[in-house]
Amino acid sequence: MTSTGTSNLKGATDAPEPSQQTDSLLRRLAGPSVTKAGLAKDQSEINRIIAEASKGSKFYENEKRKDKELTERIAKILKHRDEAVKGVDLSSVEQSVDQILVKLEAQRDLTQIIVHVDMDAFYANVELLDNPDLKGKPFAVGKGVLTTASYEARKFGARSGMSSFISKKLCPELILLDTHFDRYLEMSKRVMDVFRRYDLNMCAAGCDEGYLNITAYCEEHLIDAEECVREMRETVHRETKLTVSAGIAPNKMLAKICSDKNKPNGQFKLDFNSRAIKAFVHDLSIRKVPGVGRVNERLLESIGIKTCGDIYTHRAVLSLMDKQFGLHFLLQVYLGIASNVVQPHTREERKSIGAERTFMSISDKDRILQKLEDVAAELESDMTDGGWTGKTVTLKYKLDTYQVFTRAKSFDRWVSSKKEDLFAIGKELLMPEFPLTIRLIGLRVTKLKDLKAEAESKAAGIMKFFGTTDRGGSPTRNRRASIEESEQAEELTQLRDAFEDAMPGYHEEAEADDGAEGQGLDFPPMGQIMDVEDYMDSSRNDLDQAGDRSDHRPRPPYSAPAPTHSQSFPKPVSTEITKGPFARASSTGPSASSSTSRGQRIRSPSPRARTTTSAVDTQTCPICSKTMLTDNDGLNAHIDFCLSKEAIREAQATSSTNLAPISEASGPDISKGFRPRSIADLLSGSGAKRAAPSSRLTEGLVKRKRRK
Repeated sequence: MTSTGTSNLKGATDAPEPSQQTDSLLRRLAGPSVTKAGLAKDQSEINRIIAEASKGSKFYENEKRKDKELTERIAKILKHRDEAVKGVDLSSVEQSVDQILVKLEAQRDLTQIIVHVDMDAFYANVELLDNPDLKGKPFAVGKGVLTTASYEARKFGARSGMSSFISKKLCPELILLDTHFDRYLEMSKRVMDVFRRYDLNMCAAGCDEGYLNITAYCEEHLIDAEECVREMRETVHRETKLTVSAGIAPNKMLAKICSDKNKPNGQFKLDFNSRAIKAFVHDLSIRKVPGVGRVNERLLESIGIKTCGDIYTHRAVLSLMDKQFGLHFLLQVYLGIASNVVQPHTREERKSIGAERTFMSISDKDRILQKLEDVAAELESDMTDGGWTGKTVTLKYKLDTYQVFTRAKSFDRWVSSKKEDLFAIGKELLMPEFPLTIRLIGLRVTKLKDLKAEAESKAAGIMKFFGTTDRGGSPTRNRRASIEESEQAEELTQLRDAFEDAMPGYHEEAEADDGAEGQGLDFPPMGQIMDVEDYMDSSRNDLDQAGDRSDHRPRPPYSAPAPTHSQSFPKPVSTEITKGPFARASSTGPSASSSTSRGQRIRSPSPRARTTTSAVDTQTCPICSKTMLTDNDGLNAHIDFCLSKEAIREAQATSSTNLAPISEASGPDISKGFRPRSIADLLSGSGAKRAAPSSRLTEGLVKRKRRK
């Protein structure tokens, strides 16, 4: 027997009217931060004021356009739904979904105690420490776009990501403060230090929040979870005078939801049993779930899903439209199941590095190029200090109409981190777009290479060469321990990746929100920041006049639909870049003596590269053990790179201590960015103290380097 799905479509809506005087537009204008703690439950009047204050602006027109596009998209989805359920036995589909639920339920793990800690109005409370006179007054941090608002200001509707103009309309008495990132970073480090006493492997999800697994700590100290978290919060307050709220649950998703229950300065523990968890999420608004977002909220509402409990009612439709809604993620939400793996973010997870700035709209070409040069300088600093290079550069800009566009260029070599080179690439991408009026510009490098990891690998290679990498046990035992460590890391990764973390399109929506006016510096969702230092370093953009915007997400910038100009770009060629193996010219580009279309001279080969060399043969580097087809000069050049100044210094130190095991503190200093140098450079006395070779082998390498 077939069914048209009438019962299963209960609560679903017909195709919405494309009128722009709709509640959906008012909600969109309110921004993505409407779920912030401390805001009024009924925000209809606040939303009306925001809409009235925004009317007639280009921001308003852009949001109106987006709302119309989403309304039309919903109409298409509803039409697709009606076609999908026509003639389908929905009860059979429901049974198949029920089997999936049984399998998911079998994966429920209640053995781990996960805590989400979230500082209360972090920036605002740090400012309050330095200016106690602000206590009890409505104030916010940020002169152009608010980065946070005090709880007194939130009562009026002011919140992070809102423009100061709108917030002043809501709260005329609002006090606006400048940002002090150095101070926030200082307090963040102190707070995170307290958290790490309870879990060394905690995962920082921003400078003001994070996840901890306190299972081992509770067992070791014979303390229950609530007492442990209460003690941790009291310690934070005693040492920093700041308050923190916390959620305690069996997994990260639930812990994050719970941390918002008793804000500010409170905690909430969810009972660790399946029935209590499902009851907790049943009536929870779908918008409260991390990984849904405001666009997906509207899509789900259109088919009748407003709470997590509605997911089960409409499970057949969700199954038939899995591509649009993501069945497995929503079933996990309905059951309250998610990942409980807590581990620090690794450098390997970094997908991009970038910088951008927002300012009052400008159309003057010279001023726009100056902004681009400022961004290039900041990106140079971040790439050098962080030890990164990449192969694709993306230009991002936002028009005065609030539309966001991107233009990208890929290379067959590693991109230079020099400001001049980054600026040249960005300029090449930007020039065809003129004339234009913009209010944001940014540069981002993707397809990254980790130079710090490469430096550490080279250091490990030379330590191996000098015989100082022995762990103190037999080679077999060391090899077995290394394999076990790798297997444990892989197991954790598999556990973490076993669950979906968001609905389809959520991360792209987050990128779009980042490019929209009024989204400000609210912190990215979990799993998208490597550590506090990396995030804060990327957040030091100047506020100019309209506020600071920082984007540190591991995805390319969002681009509004636009015709591509990629066909008009010439084939990438190699401009002058920093020394090292990544400074390789394109094999398909022009000769080294030619010039680029921008008039930038390509570096000519060095005299040494042009000299006649001996016969080519298979050579093995004694440092990194790499086998290559080259001559003696080529081998010596490779050895020059392997034997960096830092590695030589470490080898000398370890050799002088009778081949003692390497300590973590004795590793190469790469905090300022890795810059390989040759033996000849080190011994030439050019601005550095002469380094004496530490062994006969080193002397031999130097002699070979000097040999003509």
